[in-house]
Amino acid sequence: MYTINWKKIGVVTGLSLSLLLAGCGQEENEQKSVSEEMNYTITGLEPGAGQTELNNQAIAEYENLAGWEQSTSSTGAMLTALDDAIKNEEPIMITAWSPHYMFAKWDIKFLEDPKGIFGQEQHAATLVRKGLKDELPNAYEILDRFNFEVPDIEAALFKANEEGLKIDEVAKQWVDDNQEAVAKWVDGVEPVDGTPINLVATPWDDMLFTGNVAKVVLEQQGYKVKFTPVDPAVVFESIATGDADATLSPWMPTTHGELYKQYEGEFEDLGPNFEGAKIGLAVPSYMEENSLEDFEPVE
Repeated sequence: MYTINWKKIGVVTGLSLSLLLAGCGQEENEQKSVSEEMNYTITGLEPGAGQTELNNQAIAEYENLAGWEQSTSSTGAMLTALDDAIKNEEPIMITAWSPHYMFAKWDIKFLEDPKGIFGQEQHAATLVRKGLKDELPNAYEILDRFNFEVPDIEAALFKANEEGLKIDEVAKQWVDDNQEAVAKWVDGVEPVDGTPINLVATPWDDMLFTGNVAKVVLEQQGYKVKFTPVDPAVVFESIATGDADATLSPWMPTTHGELYKQYEGEFEDLGPNFEGAKIGLAVPSYMEENSLEDFEPVE
């Protein structure tokens, strides 16, 4: 016969429970925040890129990003880091712009930018030299009708990237596969026989795609098309001076806004050929964070 020491058991049980709760609390304290998991780092582009400077501005102006850093290397390295993070379902914040094949390849989303550092949504404008409407009225009419959807552009760029195709090859395939859209652009417009026309474009993949589509469509209408990728400043200068006939490239109203103002009145603006262009910071869609304000400063 023995006597149970209930008091002793109560002390031991209470101590065990306290240790268990303490252990759980310690585990919770050791659980990293999403910001800490990302090492308080934005995965960026080349050091000299325009968006690199905007990322630095965001770090400076958003109080909740205090102490954050930007890792710069190259666009390719950034996209590789994004691919690796998504394969492992890890958090990552990258520099993004649309149209780009990244939005066709991966399920990612732009973060809201309440301070407006990255600007508003933009459009690509079709600009032509003065006098084009009188001298090449049929080409003018077709150029005025060009209209693209951002997802279509991104799908084409994704195809080029995945299949190792050149942008002009993808543009030709796109025209072949989208005859209904092309028919609307050329409906009622008489073809010509070898009339020369000079198109220029900024050397960005999205602009090379839309510019090459324009080239193919105009060639099918009988034009002899010269298509030249050039620096954005040269795009505006060549249209303003009449050295080039048309471009589908300028991003308005912000990216090329200053160049537009510099040459305004020296060209004709036919309006957007696609809308919804955007730059900013993006994360995988599986992340709960939707805004730049949803992250934490370095402790």
